[in-house]
Amino acid sequence: MRSPGDVPRPQEEPYVRSRQNPFFNGLLRGDTRSIGMDSAFDFPVNGSSRSISRSASDIGEIRGRNFVLDASKHVADFPAEDSFSDVLEPFALPSSGLKSKSARSTSFSYQSIQSDSSVGLDDQNGSPESNSWSNEERESFHTLDFSQRSFAERKSYTVNTGKSSLLRIPLPQSAASFYNGVTPLMEIVESCQGIKRLNLYLKERRDDVSAGVPGRFLHVVIGQDGSDVGSLAATIMYAFYLNETLGDGQICTVPVINMRRADFSSHVDLKWLLNSCQIDEASLVFIDEIDLSYYDLFGSLKLVLVNGHKIPLKQEALKEAVVEIFSCRKGESVYPWVRDVTFAQDCSSCTLLAEKFALTFPEILGGQGFSRLLLSGILLETANLSLPHCTSKDKYMATLLINGAGRFGCDGLYQILRYKMYDVSDLRVTEILRKDFKKWTRIGNPDTAGLRFSVSHVGMSSIGMPVGQLLDHEDSSTQEIKLFQQLEKLRVLTIVSGYYDVDKNFKREILVSAESVDLKKNLLHFFNSNASQLPLKVLPLPGLRNEMSAFEIDKFTSRKNIERLLEEFGSTLKG
Repeated sequence: MRSPGDVPRPQEEPYVRSRQNPFFNGLLRGDTRSIGMDSAFDFPVNGSSRSISRSASDIGEIRGRNFVLDASKHVADFPAEDSFSDVLEPFALPSSGLKSKSARSTSFSYQSIQSDSSVGLDDQNGSPESNSWSNEERESFHTLDFSQRSFAERKSYTVNTGKSSLLRIPLPQSAASFYNGVTPLMEIVESCQGIKRLNLYLKERRDDVSAGVPGRFLHVVIGQDGSDVGSLAATIMYAFYLNETLGDGQICTVPVINMRRADFSSHVDLKWLLNSCQIDEASLVFIDEIDLSYYDLFGSLKLVLVNGHKIPLKQEALKEAVVEIFSCRKGESVYPWVRDVTFAQDCSSCTLLAEKFALTFPEILGGQGFSRLLLSGILLETANLSLPHCTSKDKYMATLLINGAGRFGCDGLYQILRYKMYDVSDLRVTEILRKDFKKWTRIGNPDTAGLRFSVSHVGMSSIGMPVGQLLDHEDSSTQEIKLFQQLEKLRVLTIVSGYYDVDKNFKREILVSAESVDLKKNLLHFFNSNASQLPLKVLPLPGLRNEMSAFEIDKFTSRKNIERLLEEFGSTLKG
């Protein structure tokens, strides 16, 4: 009995655990038809009051079932252990990856394509060239602090499709690939406000260099000779960090890549990384595009060294302009006049940079492209966080930057970068030889005016494939080798090959190319006199010129030992 003042309570319905809504049934089965969707990119039809769209993770899950990455048909197994010595090349690239010039196919690697599949909240397609901002937007981006900016604004997405060169790489499974799809044939790339700001900075600094940096000091951030991923990332990012934090209008901070622009094309890993991060390569300044000695002559040059305690030998005349050293090892002797020194503390230089950004502009690390550049440097400098000297700070920062790995995961991104380091399928023979090249320079005899000049008699190129495979790379491979030798003004060029055969045995081969037959005989006589260190076995290869010879080295010989012998032989040559 209830009293007259009681309010009747509604009848309670029994609780049911199962989801009876057909929308959820469609999600569980992966069937888009049950929820009124014709494709993964369509939206629900007007058959329900709900307005629910399929997320990127749902798209990847469905498409991941339709595409299977069978890497066993495209690439040979990689060595299980990581080796970073100067002797063992980490990868045994498949012979199918190197094609003749006539059979070479153009690879597709993260090129932004504007198509009907683009999904965006504005008109931008995510490429550096399309970032057309109004004057008001540029003004606001310059005046606002990073802490005041919202990097979640103006988001856009680009769908990249096409035949990807990543099909040849056995990517490991990762949680990101589970949610975003395992196929390299499609990727949805989110725009990164940090990369847009970085591209704008790089373009403005290049314009300043083209104008001669009038009325300001040139503050150059430069790494070691022959940049790798870690050095490239540290050079660009530290220059950007200094530009944002110094706040001095009298200083023009410019990152300078310490290699020639023409040589950059042979570094497939660097080009792929910049492209995947959507960094505008055309806005970078390379060492052959700026005359640092000119600014040093007028006392307006200031140098910041990255990843080393001394300036490279080629720029040693500029050492008095060094004002800061970033990321050098403890115990290394630095220039006594430099007061601003940052020691690496056994961790990666990109780890130190990520820590600086995290403490100053933490929002900028949320962008995938921005964090990928730093994460790539950490992974390569620590061998995917597996080297003994890898610190807990490296692991912490790699976790903080994990969004940069995207659907590949850290393991997948590391495998791609390592593979790209040794991928020469789209390079010419001269580019392959220049990829890992060294020559010995010495002071020659004085000329008629009493001036001494430097001469280079001997050079060495290291490759990660059999010599015969290099000669089959192009129809005119021997001609390309001679052309490279003439461009470098060498009397002797030695090509040192190191690779793993099908049985996973390491092989070492060399090819010598001299300017004359007599000089080749003198070199071979020198090698025979040192047969205990360099035992040679003739390697019969068709199509060699008379001044060329190829050999297989019978025993395990390091490149350092070959370098020492070549340097000794070069000292005996006269100009």
